[in-house]
Amino acid sequence: MSLFELPSAAPQPLAGRVILLSGAHGGLGAVAAEACAAAGATLVLLGRRLPKLNRVYDAVAQAGPEPLLYPLDLEGAGPDDYAELVDRVQAELGRLDGVLHCAAEFRGLTPLEHLDPAAFARAIHVNLTAPWWLVQACLPLLRQAPDAAVVLAVDDPARVGQAYWGGYGVAQHGLRALIGMLDAELAGTAVRVSGLQPGPMRTPLRARAYADDLDESLRDPQAYAGACVTLLSQAGGAWRGKVWDAAGSAAA
Repeated sequence: MSLFELPSAAPQPLAGRVILLSGAHGGLGAVAAEACAAAGATLVLLGRRLPKLNRVYDAVAQAGPEPLLYPLDLEGAGPDDYAELVDRVQAELGRLDGVLHCAAEFRGLTPLEHLDPAAFARAIHVNLTAPWWLVQACLPLLRQAPDAAVVLAVDDPARVGQAYWGGYGVAQHGLRALIGMLDAELAGTAVRVSGLQPGPMRTPLRARAYADDLDESLRDPQAYAGACVTLLSQAGGAWRGKVWDAAGSAAA
């Protein structure tokens, strides 16, 4: 660089990309939204609570391109609702380059024997069926992008496969199967599928399982926001068909 040359701005790995983010006002979703916006992405923010979505909107708009809000309750939404969502994204933004799914539903530890059947079914639907319906609806538009990514946030299978995790634990194992299966079916296309397994995070979801959480590895969700950006960017190709256990690589 010459003495008269100004330093260039830091590269933005998601510049020009449109990212659909579900669970946008959750613990991981909110910080991932800001990180993706700072990396240049235009975000479509999905969440069921509009007041919380509005707060995320304000933070994201300050960090990068102005996002779009799309209130949606995964529990009640059906395939037609997801199809309408994708139609709106195409009409408003003309493209879709990535889906980051951070939404999750967990209401506490309960023995399977005593679990309300409706609660079990709801957990399976919100944590497994609904994410798949969302991704399925997005695939035709994602296929039009030169480099598209589907990223599903997943939980530690060794932990949620233990006693009392109910439908949430079962659904988390299903999500992992979905990642491998879908990636195999999309081999040879520009759409890649990967998973992100954060380490233990200080979130309301975790607090429902651990009243007194003394885990020394516990971190704020912000520690894993950068991993979300990486998986959605071109660099995420290294994780195609894989789950990134990001606990060991999170920022301190």
